[in-house]
Amino acid sequence: VQLQASGGGLVQSGGSLRLSCVASRHTFNKYVMGWFRQAPGKEREFVAAISRSASNTYYSDSGKGCFTISRDNAKDTVPLQMNSLKPEDTAVYYCAAYESSNWYEVRGAMNQYDYWGQGTEVTVSS
Repeated sequence: VQLQASGGGLVQSGGSLRLSCVASRHTFNKYVMGWFRQAPGKEREFVAAISRSASNTYYSDSGKGCFTISRDNAKDTVPLQMNSLKPEDTAVYYCAAYESSNWYEVRGAMNQYDYWGQGTEVTVSS
């Protein structure tokens, strides 16, 4: 599956952005979807993930409360709504996927994900 992330940009501290990830395949609902980010000079880290069924979500401590992941299996998209953004949220955000036979499974380990998009840059100014 090919993934295309978009929606990044420059936003002031406290503002919101909505990222979107579009998948190339109509078997989209076979994949657990996740969002990761990589800040300048830092390692890539997990942000949020959602199960195939969309009934289960999982967030990192940094994403919990301010970020919301969802999915639309009819449109093959995975939005990430980001609210109350802070300068430390500045990073390149990547969507990723792995195939699972379990409709309710959701994991945050980066090495679980086999497919990656190209990233979209988010800059939060203070």
